[in-house]
Amino acid sequence: MNPGKLIVFEGVDGCGKSTQIARVAQRLRAAGRAVRVTREPTDGPAGQRIRAMARSGESVEAERELAWFVEDRSAHAEAVLRPALAAGEIVLCDRYTLSTVAYQGARGLDPEQLLREAEAAFPVPDLVLLLVIDPVRGLARVAARGAVAEPAFEARDRLERVAAIYAALDRPYIERIDADRPEAEITESIEATLRRRLDLP
Repeated sequence: MNPGKLIVFEGVDGCGKSTQIARVAQRLRAAGRAVRVTREPTDGPAGQRIRAMARSGESVEAERELAWFVEDRSAHAEAVLRPALAAGEIVLCDRYTLSTVAYQGARGLDPEQLLREAEAAFPVPDLVLLLVIDPVRGLARVAARGAVAEPAFEARDRLERVAAIYAALDRPYIERIDADRPEAEITESIEATLRRRLDLP
């Protein structure tokens, strides 16, 4: 059995994570690999609470927001991530621990402490594909696609702080991908990275 792999797609809003996850999943499945696509926040109770808060624009205190994300991630890891990895699946996750580090860090919590705690409590990714784009460009993409607005997370000043934290992160499992390019070029870079880092087709 092939060992399971946890591959996470990260970046500011509008960086193109969902598009690239769909493309990677299709390619890996065509190559005969078992793929599980998932996301955070999840559709569980805590995840729904987070999404409702994000859409309302009424932010809660940073510590409470963090507790909701940790609750959601704990349930996600137990129900989805650990079983899928144990079964040898390739897990493609739209946002994970680094989103908490960056977004809650942008609210004044200590990013390095958040990262240490996350790595101690949850499965560490085999690879994080950090899609890099200027937050202003990302927000323009969000507006252009007519997605449901999440003002609690999509304010420009907050996203600029988020982008700065992402830029400062230094972990061996992080691979930065220029996301301000045509979708096909981004996909080519991601596929090359998967071959080089994880020997995936």
